[in-house]
Amino acid sequence: MSRTGEIVLGVISAIMTLLSIILVTVLVVSGSSILKEEAVTDQFLSDIASDPNMTETDVQLINDNMDVVIDAFSLFGWVFIIILVISLILNIIGIMSISKNKNSKLAGIMFIIAGIFAGIISPTSILLYIAAIMCFVRKPPVQVQEEYYSTEKSL
Repeated sequence: MSRTGEIVLGVISAIMTLLSIILVTVLVVSGSSILKEEAVTDQFLSDIASDPNMTETDVQLINDNMDVVIDAFSLFGWVFIIILVISLILNIIGIMSISKNKNSKLAGIMFIIAGIFAGIISPTSILLYIAAIMCFVRKPPVQVQEEYYSTEKSL
């Protein structure tokens, strides 16, 4: 039985996950470096200070916690990248286990877990869920074995 559909969906979602990893890595690295520049921080704080709705204590609170926000942005970004890498690894395990009809149930489980790690309702996870459903639902055709009866009597 050919499992081309599951393999194609798995490969497409693996490519999408890899592109997401690259995009998020660039975003985290460049975003963290931009946020750590003094000019950007000073401009942000001057914009906050010129806002008539902000009090002096609000401006001081934002100024004191600016480093914490920048560090949290970097930390959450790297955690998200690690989660995407885990999703990619599980996806590859699923592709390998479905190729050559080795183990379709293991592949379906790996696709579901990879879809959860890729984002519960992202396009990548939807492709993985479809591949998992196909792994569980499609069964190999039943081989009919003919039994031969002999008309001769055996002792």
